[in-house]
Amino acid sequence: MLAAEKLVKRYGARNVLDGFDLTVAPGEITGLIGHNGAGKTTFVEVVTGLVRPDAGRLWVAGHDALRSGSAVRRLLGVAPQELALYNRVSVREHLRLFAGLAGLRGRRRDAETTRVLDELHLAPVADRPAGVLSGGQRRRVQAATAMVGSPPLLLLDEPTAGADPETRAALLAAVRARAEAGAAVLYTTHYLPELVDLDATVALARAGRVIARGSQQELTRDLPGELRVAFDDPAEPELRLPTTDPGADLAALLASGRTPVSVDVRRPGLDDLYRSLEATFSEQDGGEVRDVVR
Repeated sequence: MLAAEKLVKRYGARNVLDGFDLTVAPGEITGLIGHNGAGKTTFVEVVTGLVRPDAGRLWVAGHDALRSGSAVRRLLGVAPQELALYNRVSVREHLRLFAGLAGLRGRRRDAETTRVLDELHLAPVADRPAGVLSGGQRRRVQAATAMVGSPPLLLLDEPTAGADPETRAALLAAVRARAEAGAAVLYTTHYLPELVDLDATVALARAGRVIARGSQQELTRDLPGELRVAFDDPAEPELRLPTTDPGADLAALLASGRTPVSVDVRRPGLDDLYRSLEATFSEQDGGEVRDVVR
C-alpha cells in the first residue's frame, strides 16, 4: 500500500530525510518511532504531498505519489501532529465535510458520519463547536476526520499526544478496527506501549533513515532481558541480572546454593530496543548511520 525508496529531503545543508526506506502493507499497523528530528513528520508530509522530496521514489496503492498527487490524496486519511480543526464548526459538520471530500453524498455521508461519531465516542458532543471541546475530545475529532470514509491508508502523527486515557483507548480501538478491515496504518508516537497494544510492526528512524524494521518479536529477540531474584537476606534482598537465557542463569544461581523467595523475568521490550540502538549510533564516530534493518 505504501512504499518509499531512498527518499531525500534537504533543508539547506541538512538532510532531514537521508535515504528513507519504508513499506507498509494493507492490514498492517506500522509504528514509526525515533527521536525528535529523526524525519518522522517530514516523511508524513512527503506522503501527503505537503513537501516534495529532493530525491527518491514513493508509491501509494501502486500510484507514483510524486507524479499523481491528486489520485493519491484521495486514498489518504491524515491526522497531523498539530490540531487542525475549525473552532466554530461542530464535530458533526467536520465529519460531514471530510466524508464529502472522500466522495460520500446524501444518506451514505450521514450514515458514515454517525458511524464514526459512535466509534470514537463523540456522539454526545457531535453538535458542539470544536473550539469548546476538551483537548482529548479534539484529538478524537481530528482522528475521526482522518478515518471517515475508510481510506485505505491512514497517516496518524502522534494522534494521542496529551490525550486522556479515554481518548487513548478509543483511538487505539479504532486504529485496530481499521487495520482489521484492511487499511494500512502508519502511526508515529513517542509512547511505545501504544505499539504493544496495537501489535504494530516497528520502524525506528534516526538521522533521516530507517535503521531497524520488523515485528516487535524480531527486533527484540536478541536483546537481554532481566532476571530479578529476591532473597530473604537483608545484606542482599534482591539481585538483578541482565540475561538472554533466564532459565540457564537461574539454574546457575540455584546451583550456587542460594535459595530465592521469588523470581521474576522481565522480557526485553521496545524501550530496550530503542535504548540499545540509540546507544549504538551515539557511540559511532562521525555520526555515521550503520544499517541494521531486519
